[in-house]
Amino acid sequence: MPDDIEIRPVQPAEYDAAGAVTALAFQEFAPGRSPLWHEYLARIADVAGRAPRTTVLVALRRGVIAASATLELDGRVNPDSGNPLDPDEAHLRMLGVGPEHRGLGIARRLVVASMELARERGKRRMTLETSNAMTAARRLYFELGFTPTGEMRTPDGVLLQGFTRDLDGDARS
Repeated sequence: MPDDIEIRPVQPAEYDAAGAVTALAFQEFAPGRSPLWHEYLARIADVAGRAPRTTVLVALRRGVIAASATLELDGRVNPDSGNPLDPDEAHLRMLGVGPEHRGLGIARRLVVASMELARERGKRRMTLETSNAMTAARRLYFELGFTPTGEMRTPDGVLLQGFTRDLDGDARS
């Protein structure tokens, strides 16, 4: 993995850039999707809107924001979701790597950093959802020891696969 990658919490001056790169990472999954999917892309880009309630990590490559991930530690991105976090749970959302930065291990570093941060905050497990179309993400989650928990459908009909991982083990395995 390249040594020129830094993982850290996003700074307010970086909200727009982090949101833009994350939405760009999801854009390839949007063609032919419903208007709700396009609304979701706008929410993905709204780092400023979720940063006060979540932890947003960024990956910088040579000083440029290459990716971000949102970690729900104390509450949900949408506090009105009706699905609160369990006390021992951290939930990973909106992990996206800009297309020109893929294949460098950046997503892996963001997931590992998220697991380490969750563990530091006393969480015992990490959960997430991803779609079947996101094959690279699914492969990464399996490699990092996540196990499937079941499927759910979003309001616009996208089928998501849930995953969970116990955080008592080594985050890098």
